[in-house]
Order: sequence, then C-alpha cells, then structure tokens
Amino acid sequence: MTVKANKPFTGYHMAAILIGFFGIVISVNIYMAKVAIGTFGGTVVDNSYVASQQYNGWLAESDRQAKLGWKVEATRLVDGKVRLVISAQGNNSTGFMASATAQHPLGRAPQRTLRFTDQGNGIQVSSEPLPSGRWLLYIQVNRAGAHYRAVADIA
Repeated sequence: MTVKANKPFTGYHMAAILIGFFGIVISVNIYMAKVAIGTFGGTVVDNSYVASQQYNGWLAESDRQAKLGWKVEATRLVDGKVRLVISAQGNNSTGFMASATAQHPLGRAPQRTLRFTDQGNGIQVSSEPLPSGRWLLYIQVNRAGAHYRAVADIA
C-alpha cells in the first residue's frame, strides 16, 4: 500500500485563489455595468438648476390647467390605435384638437408623432397604430385658444 504525501500549501496556491476570486468579482462587475449602461434611457432634465428656476412657472401652468376642468384618458385599442377621451366641465366635450408625441420609456424605439381625428363627443382616435409595448404619450389638447397638456402611460 502506498501513502500519498500531502503537498504543502504554498504562496502559489494562495495567489491562484486570490486571482480566481478577484477575477470573478471583476468580471461580474463589468457585466453588471454593461447591462446598466445598455438599459439607461437618459435623464429627466439636462440641468437641474435651470429646471429649479422654472418650477414656479410649472406650478402656475398646472393651476391654469386645473381651472380649465378638462380631463384626458388614453387607452390603446385592439388594432393598436390610441383613443383619447376628453371631458370638460359642463358636458361640453366638442371642438377639441389633439396631438401626441409617443416616446419609448427606455429610448429603444424612435419617437413618434400621433395625429388624432375627432369621433365626436370628446373621443379622438389616432390615425395610425402605435407599435406594441410600453409608451409614454405627451398629449397636447387645444380648444378655442386654451391648451391642456397631459402625460399618459400606454402599455
């Protein structure tokens, strides 16, 4: 019967363990950084200081829109077209002109401009379908010199 001699633990063994460990950690970090950069859709505002200077104007615009009493609801139809239901105070939901810009939330698809045709009674339907997926709609509604802006999330 032969007896195997144990090899001593040397500095080469420790170096191999450290190189293997840190090699795995560094490769996982590089992979995670690539995934994070690849899915980053951009910034909300380009310059926070300039945006902070416009904040009071945005509040005033929000108050003006609230006083109009308009409400916009967006849904996607079965054929991919977008339907807007625009309601106003006093049951007067006619004479609206609507348009929208559709943006993919992560910036993976090109921005699209949607034109709407009036179907009567405050219902507007887009002329062309919107591709499947999630979209942010930046909606602009005008009537008799007054304008209203809304943002809708369409899935």
